[in-house]
Amino acid sequence: MSNPRSVFFVRKEFISARQAPASTIGVLGWIRNNLFSTPFNSLLTVALGGLGVWLIWGALDWLIFNAVWAGGNEACKVNPEGACWTFISTRFDQFVYGFYEKPERWRVDLILLVLFTGIFWSGWERAPARKWVGGFMLIPFPLIAWVVLYGGIFGLPVVETSQWGGFTLTLVVSLIGIIVSLPLGILLALGRRSKMPIIHSTCLFFIEFWRGVPLITVLFMAAYVLPLFFPAGLNFDQLLRALIGFALFAAAYMAEVVRGGLQSLNKGQYEAADSLGLSYWKSMRLIILPQALKAVIPGIVNTFIGLFKDTTLVLIIGLLDLLGMVHAAIADPNWSIRSVPTTGYAFVAITFFIFCYGMSRYSRFVEEKLNTGHKR
Repeated sequence: MSNPRSVFFVRKEFISARQAPASTIGVLGWIRNNLFSTPFNSLLTVALGGLGVWLIWGALDWLIFNAVWAGGNEACKVNPEGACWTFISTRFDQFVYGFYEKPERWRVDLILLVLFTGIFWSGWERAPARKWVGGFMLIPFPLIAWVVLYGGIFGLPVVETSQWGGFTLTLVVSLIGIIVSLPLGILLALGRRSKMPIIHSTCLFFIEFWRGVPLITVLFMAAYVLPLFFPAGLNFDQLLRALIGFALFAAAYMAEVVRGGLQSLNKGQYEAADSLGLSYWKSMRLIILPQALKAVIPGIVNTFIGLFKDTTLVLIIGLLDLLGMVHAAIADPNWSIRSVPTTGYAFVAITFFIFCYGMSRYSRFVEEKLNTGHKR
């Protein structure tokens, strides 16, 4: 029987907050909850961690610790078990400039300097006149770059496009494809959604045709078949033909990415634009396209990255980009060493990874900046 006169204690002051156990917060808490939460997860973490350490250490040992950094091909013959970076340093100018004439390589250096400065300037939020610089990089700069690299005016000697190559050619093909494919893809996407039968059918046929043909076939047709239809004596530059093929091919894929963004918008957005009395092009420019493009930033950048990597296919039509130059240098009998091919392809892979990863990270930054609550 309970005592009816039991005394109850009521606390009148709050107890001061205690710090959470160290095993549940911070780095230790994350490791415990995500890597060692169960015996199976613990075993899997240890196994994969050991495999990762083994692979990373092997790669670092081959790439850095046991690599040959100087001494020419003879040093690589003595130590074929490590990367032959002296091969890269010896042929570095060729990998960057291709067959561009040495006295005129300052033109390539100037264009690369303006390019990377402009990209950094337009991507830096606090940079003055940022929009003007971005507009310059999108429209006048490609034309100016072509004139400077090709020459023929202002006293600049002509350097034929057949002498372009290496990383310079990779940038030329990829940047022209990116700059042309985005606005053309937007127009194609709008045309495919048009209610006018002729415009709709034309854009639909264009998109499906280019998406249904492999890029290798497009380049082969542009390089070898298209000249057969030209009048006698007319010689259209091979690089220009490849650039047109790249741009049209990428535009078809870009159109489908943009169309996905247009379809993701609520019908009310279109009705709101109509209620304001805006014309079709004003409603697209001010209301519809900004939202649609923001929603498909990952898809747009993914198309850009794919286009950047696909530039290596110009090798099949005789244009030597970065990969083509490395492949040609590997065939040199003076560098017939076991470690040279792997080193060359590793150099190409690292270069492409740096640029592709940079585009991916910047797209993530833009996506986070433009996020207005639609992200889940």
